[in-house]
Amino acid sequence: MGDFLFFSGQISVDSQDQPVGDDIRTQKCAVMQRIGQTLKSLGADMDQVVKMTVWLADMNDFAAFNEESRRSFAGGFPVRSAVQSKLFEGALVEIEGAAWVGQRPATHAS
Repeated sequence: MGDFLFFSGQISVDSQDQPVGDDIRTQKCAVMQRIGQTLKSLGADMDQVVKMTVWLADMNDFAAFNEESRRSFAGGFPVRSAVQSKLFEGALVEIEGAAWVGQRPATHAS
């Protein structure tokens, strides 16, 4: 889609599709690693993520989710939406989103 790269919903599973972690912090970290690896394989990185949709099994995990997000996005959070939803067995978080991979506009000195 032009200058955007879209990634589908990712949950915390290993290479055999077995759940990784049983708490929101561990699962969020694993999901972000998966997304980061996918972006890297396509020549992009986490700094280019501009939009995320987040599904949480329990909205009470939102504060811990935000805390972990600070580690993934040191330069600030991308635009995001978060909703509570029943997820796959054992999943506490699912994330999908988009990254801007186009050229950044040149800045002009005044």
